[in-house]
Amino acid sequence: MTRERVLLATLVAFTVAGCGGGGGGAGTEAPAAAAAETTAAAADDGEIMALDDVKASQSGSVWQEVANTSITVTYDRPVARGRELFGGIVPFGEIWNPGANDATAIAVSRDVTINGNALPAGKYSLWAIPDPNRWTMIFSREADVYHTPYPGEEHDALRLMVSPRLGEHMETLAFYFAAVEKKDAELRLHWGDTYVPLSVTVP
Repeated sequence: MTRERVLLATLVAFTVAGCGGGGGGAGTEAPAAAAAETTAAAADDGEIMALDDVKASQSGSVWQEVANTSITVTYDRPVARGRELFGGIVPFGEIWNPGANDATAIAVSRDVTINGNALPAGKYSLWAIPDPNRWTMIFSREADVYHTPYPGEEHDALRLMVSPRLGEHMETLAFYFAAVEKKDAELRLHWGDTYVPLSVTVP
């Protein structure tokens, strides 16, 4: 990397860190560091990628601070492309990792509750058993795994039932925080016209 690109990466990192103001709190430094790494990588990789080399399900992440707790979801994002999703390419009644390539992972910096169920601080892979009326959501202690096969019930940290809801069409699978208020947040898994809400509460 040239000296100019290093300076650019450093400047962006300081700018991102400075935008956080004086609020402080857990997770404030992590996004700034991530921004610095991303900017440095982008500056260093000047090659144009051939269209055929772009993976079909591209990587993404979402980070949210809820009070003094940091929550991060890292995943690869499959695209609907006109296919029937749930009950189609994602069979009902079978365990599915909501993503592609490496298993979708969620990390929480402090103990939380998910829909009223305790989940200790840590990193987990996320799995689901879709059904027309009720989904089973699974948080597995085996965090750094491929999207198949499912690691097994003996590694489960939490299982819970959630009712899916209908929403606007989401072409590319997405995790996002639809609401954040004080110590409560709603994390959604959304693909096609189906989304699954997870209520996250921090102590």
